[in-house]
Amino acid sequence: MGASLLPSSLAILCVWFLFPAGLAVASITRHYKFDIKMQNVTRLCHTKSIITVNGQFPGPRIVAREGDRLIIKVVNHVPNNISIHWHGIRQLLSGWADGPAYITQCPIQTGQSYVYNFTISGQRGTLFWHAHISWLRATVYGPLVIFPKRGVPYPFPKPYKEVPIIFGEWFNADTEAIINQSLQTGAGPNVSDAYTINGLPGPLYNCSAKDTFKLKVKPGKTYLLRLINAALNDELFFSIANHTVTVVDVDAIYMKPFQTDILLITPGQTTNILLKTKPSYPNATFLMSARPYATGQGTFDNSTVAGILEYEAPTKHPRSSTVSIKKLPLMKPTLPALNDTAFAFNYTTRLRSLANAQFPANVPQTVDKRFFFTVGLGTNPCPKNQTCQGPNNSTKFAASVNNFSFILPSTALLQAHFFGQNGVYTTDFPSTPLIKFNYTGTPPNNTSVMNGTKAVVLPFNTTVELVMQDTSILGAESHPLHLHGFNFFVVGQGFGNYDPRKDRKNFNLIDPVERNTVGVPSGGWVAIRFRADNPGVWFMHCHFEVHISWGLKMAWIVLDGNLPNQKLPPPPADLPKC
Repeated sequence: MGASLLPSSLAILCVWFLFPAGLAVASITRHYKFDIKMQNVTRLCHTKSIITVNGQFPGPRIVAREGDRLIIKVVNHVPNNISIHWHGIRQLLSGWADGPAYITQCPIQTGQSYVYNFTISGQRGTLFWHAHISWLRATVYGPLVIFPKRGVPYPFPKPYKEVPIIFGEWFNADTEAIINQSLQTGAGPNVSDAYTINGLPGPLYNCSAKDTFKLKVKPGKTYLLRLINAALNDELFFSIANHTVTVVDVDAIYMKPFQTDILLITPGQTTNILLKTKPSYPNATFLMSARPYATGQGTFDNSTVAGILEYEAPTKHPRSSTVSIKKLPLMKPTLPALNDTAFAFNYTTRLRSLANAQFPANVPQTVDKRFFFTVGLGTNPCPKNQTCQGPNNSTKFAASVNNFSFILPSTALLQAHFFGQNGVYTTDFPSTPLIKFNYTGTPPNNTSVMNGTKAVVLPFNTTVELVMQDTSILGAESHPLHLHGFNFFVVGQGFGNYDPRKDRKNFNLIDPVERNTVGVPSGGWVAIRFRADNPGVWFMHCHFEVHISWGLKMAWIVLDGNLPNQKLPPPPADLPKC
C-alpha cells in the first residue's frame, strides 16, 4: 500500500521497502529537500514564471506513516521571503516547525534555508502543506499523505488504488501584484481565471482541453480519493457524474461513513472518499467537477473545473458486445446553486466522528474558559491624501475577529513569547465582542475595525469552548476558520445569533466531527471545543487568503505545563532571523 503515492523526484528514506512484508517496523525518519525556485508554467495559453517547490506545480507529495519523523530542508532561491506550513499537523512540542510567517518563525530569506523537523503523532489520513506568507500559496502547495502504522488497517475496505486530488486556483496575473494592489487601494482583489485539479484547469475553460486531469479506472474496484482544497479564496462543491461516493475521513480524522453525490470542501479542508466503480462501463467517461459555493457580496471566480473519470476498455471482448463498447457521451454532474447555504449546512451536519474504542472522540465534557468571537468584514479609514476604492469609495476593506484586525508583527510571536521580548504583542484580546449588536440583523452604521497585535493566553491543559459568530457587516458570509496546533470538535452550529441558553443544550458531546478547519455558516455560528495541551503560539485565521490579508486572524498562546514533556523546547539553531 502506498508505493504508487511515492514521489519519484525526491530523495526520501523509504526504509520500509527493505523489510519483509508484514514485519512491523518502528517509526522512521524521512528526509525531503524543498528547493524554492522559479519555473515557467503555461495554463489557459498563458505562460508565466511562478514560485514552485523543486520546479513542480503543484508541489511534490510528502508521504509518511503515523509516528514517523519528517526532516524537510527548505532552501530559498527566489527573491521573495518564504515559509512553509504543514497544514493540520499537530506539531506537539514542535511549534518552531509550524511555519506561519511572523507567528512561529521569521520567513526564510533569499539564499537562506531552514530545516523543518517534526514527528507525526497520533495522526493518519490526508493533509497538505503550503506557503504561509502573503499569497505565495497560490502556487506553493502539495499533498501530505499519512498512512497508518504498518500492519494497522483502515476502518473501511482496503482500496484498490489511492489518488490525491488537490484543488487550486490559477491566476494569469501575478498574485503578489494582485494582493499588493488590493491592499494599496483598499478594494477587493481581482479573482482567479480558473480553478484547477492537480494543477490542471480542464476542458471547460478556453485553451485548456489538453490540461485536463484524467483518472483511468477499472470496473468493479474501490478507489480512495484524497481531496484537498488548496484554493486561495473559494469553498467548492464537488461531484462525479453518475457516481455516489462514501465519505470516510475529513482533516485526517476517520468518520462514520456516509454516502453522497455531492460534497462541500472549504479552503484548508481535506476529505477522503471511497469511489466504487461500476461493474461494467467500457469506454465510458464522466466529468468530475468542482465550482464555488459563494456567499459574500464580493466578486468571485464563477467558473467550473473538471477532470475526467475514464473507464478502461476491456482488452478482449466477445464479438457480440462490440456495439456496447463504442465511445459513450461524456456525462456531467449537477452541482448545487452557487449560494446553496442549505445544502452546505445539511452536508456539514452529517459529519460525525467514529467515536469507537479504537478511535475515540475525546470531547472535553467540562469547559475551563468560554470565548465568543465575531468574525467578518469591516473597514479602515482611507489614509490622508489618498483615494481609496473600498466601501463607499472612501475606506479600505478590513476583516476582524471581535472587531480587532490583526497586524502582523515584524518579529515572530513565538520568539517574542519564548524569550520574553516586550512590545511585540499584547495579551488583552477580548474574550467577547467589545461592541454588542444584532450580529446577523441590520448592521450598524459604523463599520470601522480596531487594529492591533493581540493574543489570548491559556494555561496548559485548559479546556476551551469557542463560539464563532458570523456578522452581517458588509454582508453575511461563510468563513473557513483554521486553528494551528490543534484539532477541535465541532459541537454545534446554527443560523442567526448564538443563544447560549438555548443552543448549548443541543451541543453534540458524543460523536461530533473532529477537524482543524471549520466553516462558520453564512449568517450563523459554529461552536468548537479543544484542549490546550500543546505549548506554543498558535495562529487562528480565516482560510480565505483575502480575509487573512485584511486581518481576520488572531493568536493563542499556550503556556508550558509543569512536567518536562509539557514544555516547548528552545528554537533550533537555524531558525530564520527577521
